[in-house]
Amino acid sequence: MPIDDEPVLGRTFDPGDLSEGSLDDRIRRLVASQPYAVLCTAGREQPYGSLVAFAFADDLCTAVFATPVSTRKYKLLTENQKVALLVDNRPEHPGRMMEVEAVTATGRSVEITAGPDLDRYAQLLVARHPHLKAFVAADSCALFRMTITRFFHVSRFQEVKQWVPGSP
Repeated sequence: MPIDDEPVLGRTFDPGDLSEGSLDDRIRRLVASQPYAVLCTAGREQPYGSLVAFAFADDLCTAVFATPVSTRKYKLLTENQKVALLVDNRPEHPGRMMEVEAVTATGRSVEITAGPDLDRYAQLLVARHPHLKAFVAADSCALFRMTITRFFHVSRFQEVKQWVPGSP
């Protein structure tokens, strides 16, 4: 799969010491442990961040989230498919910044409007967030599928590693 987001500038990402598990396992644990993420979108001249409940598919190639159609978030998502999703575990490590991990998933999002994909991804999101069942089923709600291009994993405040889903 070609990488279609901005290239990494100035350095390559060495997996380095992964004594705490493989990078994809570390990413999987992090996104599984946190229920919410910051969705990053962009307007014509202004970036925006929005809190979303999310779920990832088992292969980490896809994420899903929902939003009301009457929001700026929805408008931005329909105008520009390029998005990023930031997940971190700050609440688990108050006052211990060197123990915080974060991952930014970059990719493209599309609204799922009908068919088996709508049911499948709605079930994925609701299985993780049962309290969202009525919200996700409402006509005023839109479901978005994000196809992940790559992950940037940050640990110890400045150690950055890159992982592309489907790569070794």
